[in-house]
Amino acid sequence: MNKRLLKRHKRQVSRAKERVRLSEPDVRTPEQVKAAREASRAAPGLRNDPHANYSNPPVRNSAGLAADGTAKVDG
Repeated sequence: MNKRLLKRHKRQVSRAKERVRLSEPDVRTPEQVKAAREASRAAPGLRNDPHANYSNPPVRNSAGLAADGTAKVDG
């Protein structure tokens, strides 16, 4: 059984080596790399604000207003 597992492992390793793709080298200048890092950095204040993704303030629905409003008067 050990031989079988060894052969299987060798087969898996050889197939994995065939699938390996080397990445291309980064040919940008250090200034370009620095500029790209600055551009991809998030704005400093947006992380702390939970509603930063929305341009308008949240709107209450009519059910919420009726629930906390004044009680109805029977007439």
